[in-house]
Amino acid sequence: MGDAMSTVYFDSRVGDAERRRLLFEGSLFVYSPRPSTLELCQLARDLLEEAFPGLAPARAQHAFSVERYAQILAELKPKFIHHPKAKECLRRVLADFGSDLEATYFDVPRLRSSTSDGYLTTGIAYAWHPHRDTWYSAPHSQVNWWIPVYDIESSNAMAFHPRYWGKPVANDSRRYDYAEWNEKFRFQAAQYTKEDPRPLPRATEPVELEPQIRLIPPVGGAIVFSGAQLHSSVPNTSGVTRFSIDFRTVHRGDVEAFLGSPNVDSQCTGTTMGDYLRGTDLAHLPDHLVAAYQRR
Repeated sequence: MGDAMSTVYFDSRVGDAERRRLLFEGSLFVYSPRPSTLELCQLARDLLEEAFPGLAPARAQHAFSVERYAQILAELKPKFIHHPKAKECLRRVLADFGSDLEATYFDVPRLRSSTSDGYLTTGIAYAWHPHRDTWYSAPHSQVNWWIPVYDIESSNAMAFHPRYWGKPVANDSRRYDYAEWNEKFRFQAAQYTKEDPRPLPRATEPVELEPQIRLIPPVGGAIVFSGAQLHSSVPNTSGVTRFSIDFRTVHRGDVEAFLGSPNVDSQCTGTTMGDYLRGTDLAHLPDHLVAAYQRR
């Protein structure tokens, strides 16, 4: 993997500023588990075991109708987001990885699920097609963090599609507006168990899935990547549900200087910039910065 756009760094010791610079050039970072990430995973496991009493959560899909399973996830996932420990755990994760909490802003950590063998692939357990987060109004300075809650394997992992770093993909992100999404569609996920009619941007041309990179960290390991990376959910054929945690960060210095990955094909409107919370006191970014991205 010789060129910068497809370089994978394992347990790199570079500082946060250098890591962000490399991420904005298309590199990927993978880290071994740390006490802080394992603590966040344990919080998710505790809530999963509470939601599926007496069952192994990764196999619980086999015990319920699709509709009941979707209902359980619809109650579980907000509980994780709003749990009083979630943000505290996340702060410790960021500090552990060398982020300056005064300058780093994060969105809330989310518990994700990818069920096996086509059991539930819409709505609350959406199976992600190849996409960039920047198609969904994310700023190009956004850094994505992804952590498996239980062991994963190649057949239920996430895939990166490095040939499209810096190469446009025809897509329909032009129809996506973040404010409209929040107003009309954000809280409808659980009702879609067969088809998902929500306006989720996707490629409008065939995407060549090969070559692809599948990274398989252990429980509590972290994959860190730019929001502009084209990535997708691997069709899960493992027989078990994949549970993972993800969250996103921006650095105020990058936001103020409009630094980040190049925009090669995103045409959406609105911005997620108003969602981020400062690592120290959970304050939002100043209104004038959010407004500047609203106009871009």
